[in-house]
Amino acid sequence: MTADGSHLLAGMGTGLCGGFLSGLFGVGGGIVMVPLLGLILRLDQHRAQGATLAAMLLPTGLPAVLEYRRRGIAASLPLVGVLVLAFLFGVTGGSFLANQIPPVPLRWGFAAFLVLLAVWTVLRREPAMDRGAAFIDPVGLWTWGPSIGLLAGLLSGLTGLGGAVVVIPLLASRFRMTQHEAQLTSLMMLLPPIGLPGVLIYARAQGGLPWLVIGGVAVGFAAGAFGGARVATRLRGPRLKQVYAAFVLLMALLVMVRHP
Repeated sequence: MTADGSHLLAGMGTGLCGGFLSGLFGVGGGIVMVPLLGLILRLDQHRAQGATLAAMLLPTGLPAVLEYRRRGIAASLPLVGVLVLAFLFGVTGGSFLANQIPPVPLRWGFAAFLVLLAVWTVLRREPAMDRGAAFIDPVGLWTWGPSIGLLAGLLSGLTGLGGAVVVIPLLASRFRMTQHEAQLTSLMMLLPPIGLPGVLIYARAQGGLPWLVIGGVAVGFAAGAFGGARVATRLRGPRLKQVYAAFVLLMALLVMVRHP
């Protein structure tokens, strides 16, 4: 098999794993795709993060969104819109900042962030009362919505994770959503090409991105997201949270064992 063919297959396999976790946990898939692109294809941290953001430009999470909706899980469209608009500003700043940091410190910072995320996920308490995503009040929409979107964009540009890693727990705590509602809202955020400003910054700073690999990742991601969503809708929220934390720690370990 040619090098291009092997890179395409490796990208599809990585996208399949990332898509499955995206559908399962509502995240963008970067938690698994950034480490795997580094381990399998030996991409440095900057190019792995840029490639992951680029693969998410297509609406690859649509199968997962449709599966959540088929199961009767709802999301607030006004909130999704506010999150997307704020995200665009954050991802621009985060991507610019990431490309000013050398690859090795950036990789170790990425791993440290994943460890903190796993601990936060385990310690975070589920809301005592579920008001549902359809009952978001206007005050909360315009106070917490922009802040959450901006923070998500900043971390997305800085780490390549897509921002959902902070969107989900913040939506659950601030808007009293269930785990499934928060995950659906996060997935719907990813349907527009919200990472485009970040991708352009990464591509310019790194002299281009591995577009063949990115294409394979996008195809695999769409297939994996549907399967992950089917599993997620059958799991209870607390168990879903525990499994999510365990996967985040595993990915942090994979990032740390990579050779510089």
